[in-house]
Amino acid sequence: MEKIIKIISEELGIKKEQVENTIKLIDEGNTIPFIARYRKEVTGGLSDEILRELSERLSYLRNLEQRKEEVIKSIDEQGKLTDEILQAVAIAKTLAEVEDIYRPYKQKKKTRATVAKAKGLEPLTNIILEQKETKDIKEIAKEYINIDKLSEEDKKNKDKVVATVDDAISGALDIIAEIISDEPKYRKQIKKFCYREGLIVTKSAKENEKSNYEMYYDYKEAIKYIPSHRILAINRGEKEGFLKVSLEKPEDKILNYIERDIIKGDTQFTAMLKETIFDSFKRLIEPSIDREIRSDLTEKAEEKAIKVFGKNSKQLLLGAPIKGKTVMGFDPAYRTGCKIAVIDETGKVLDYTTVYPTEPQNDVEGAKKELLKLIEKDKVDMIAIGNGTASRESEMFVADMIKEASRDVHYVIVSEAGASVYSASKLATEEYPDINVSIRGAISIARRLQDPLAELVKIDPKAIGVGQYQHDVNQKKLSESLTAVVEDSVNKVGVDVNTATPSLLSYVSGINNTIAKNIVKYRDENGKLKNRKQLLKVPKLGKVAFEQCAGFIRIYDGDNPLELTAVHPESYEATEKLLAEIGFDKNDLKDKEKLEDLRNKLKSINVEKTAKELGIGEMTLGDIIEELSRPGRDPREDMPKPILRSDVLKLDDLKEGMVLTGTVRNVIDFGAFVDIGVKHDGLVHISEMSDKYIKNPSEIVSVGDIVKVKVISIDKERQKVALSMKV
Repeated sequence: MEKIIKIISEELGIKKEQVENTIKLIDEGNTIPFIARYRKEVTGGLSDEILRELSERLSYLRNLEQRKEEVIKSIDEQGKLTDEILQAVAIAKTLAEVEDIYRPYKQKKKTRATVAKAKGLEPLTNIILEQKETKDIKEIAKEYINIDKLSEEDKKNKDKVVATVDDAISGALDIIAEIISDEPKYRKQIKKFCYREGLIVTKSAKENEKSNYEMYYDYKEAIKYIPSHRILAINRGEKEGFLKVSLEKPEDKILNYIERDIIKGDTQFTAMLKETIFDSFKRLIEPSIDREIRSDLTEKAEEKAIKVFGKNSKQLLLGAPIKGKTVMGFDPAYRTGCKIAVIDETGKVLDYTTVYPTEPQNDVEGAKKELLKLIEKDKVDMIAIGNGTASRESEMFVADMIKEASRDVHYVIVSEAGASVYSASKLATEEYPDINVSIRGAISIARRLQDPLAELVKIDPKAIGVGQYQHDVNQKKLSESLTAVVEDSVNKVGVDVNTATPSLLSYVSGINNTIAKNIVKYRDENGKLKNRKQLLKVPKLGKVAFEQCAGFIRIYDGDNPLELTAVHPESYEATEKLLAEIGFDKNDLKDKEKLEDLRNKLKSINVEKTAKELGIGEMTLGDIIEELSRPGRDPREDMPKPILRSDVLKLDDLKEGMVLTGTVRNVIDFGAFVDIGVKHDGLVHISEMSDKYIKNPSEIVSVGDIVKVKVISIDKERQKVALSMKV
């Protein structure tokens, strides 16, 4: 365990005691959100991102240690364990290295070498490898011809017969080829050569056929420099049958390296050993090295893509909510009509309908009349338009229609990724059993504007659509990563236990699907919860789950004003003492006038001295002070608000040099896509983000950011707009 702690400490650049303490907390069953928020003193204030990374590495390194033990045990049982093997296994840093060491000792299926061994050719192999024998090898090989010694039955079996001198020598060389292939140090050095000097080479698999992969039809790039998004693009092109992919290696260097290790001077064995080394490399080593390198490149590229997806998803989930507004959800379509749903400020459905302002019906006047009537009747403040099919035409229709509205109405373009997945889900059926599937999409779009987090947790995170190649990466890892992102987001914001859906509650630290449903059932049967302690009456929610979840649960209009905040019940006593010392009590948190005085008093507190007096950590006290200063605060309020529009731009309206305000919709390795109000998002390439060198676009922007951009080129034929943030 000491070794694992040391590795993680060095990799993450944190102290050993931080690693040790965190591992202890994880092993005790604490969740990452709970550790990040309420055990800062123990971890030294590690963030949820670092804690997740630590947890992943801990899991990998424990698996690595377990595999090392299994390999040593297996080799020992074969009676072949040496100090050298023990040392090699001990210093191996990856599972791949351990498997390379174990390769010669694995139970092999039938190979040319195992057949040759069964024929008794190993002594001849040793003679060739020693290269000391001066007697002609062909004379020596005659001793291994066995055809006259076999029964008539065995003579029919090719795997038992050594009929000629050439049979004997080629069998012995097959064994040598496998010995070379199984040697871990060769494989390690060959991989080094490939990573240092190798190229990834792609060719067209379908001559002159148009596709998205044309730039790769005759392409080479150094393995050490190729970026992750290109690896994933090449993989996809190969999978779809457009590309042939190979690795170009410094072959002469590789063969010379093995020859120098094996060949001892110029003897009768030199030529045959050179041929055998070449055969071993081409037939046995190269195919598996190619697979390993491609797999390694893919794994690293996937890891990066999953991180990008996670970061983007987090930004989207933590998008600023639009509170206290009645919203009309507008789900655009052509033939089947645009689905409309109006929801009040609490998310309750007031009205729904279908209108046909788009092709083929083009009933603009009829649609206008119906929607203006709903705007008036339901006092609609905002319209959320989905960004899918027919979004452009719908936006033009809405921009025109709201000019005639009796109220001040704006519209916002909302990502509708995953709305159709949600509409047809079991959850949507439970929520709206009497509402048509198609209308549910419009409800989801409206609610996404009101509270992105509460709505998006109902959808499989993969369907949120803010990543890169999300369908090409390891789906299990992607799922785990995105679930963690959703958990961290939900727990960062906190959850109103009296209004939250089971899907939202299930992401709260310590609460699973069953407990989430039990909370809602308890709420339905007993009315609103008045305090956090009532959670202990919920079936299956015991003391352990309560400790993990309590601080993330919010109770508005309850018995205890502290439950508007993220202050954990374990700190109530210290918090009340703190308030009393500065002349306040917890009920003052609900008094706006007193709250201002309280904030000023809290600013003057000596944290170090007060923490000692209260018997709590300084970080915990810092968090308590922050929570008391802004009780009931939603951290998403600090996020950029969506751009409200009342007019619409066409591609033809754009001119080079035009400066616009847009919303970042997606951040990828090579740039960011920005919604500037035309049909297709414009691309800000990484080179156009800053005058300074930046390694990754996420250093500059996040999903949801509002940015000023300049139009630098317009490709009307391909409907593409290039933008620059160097305004």
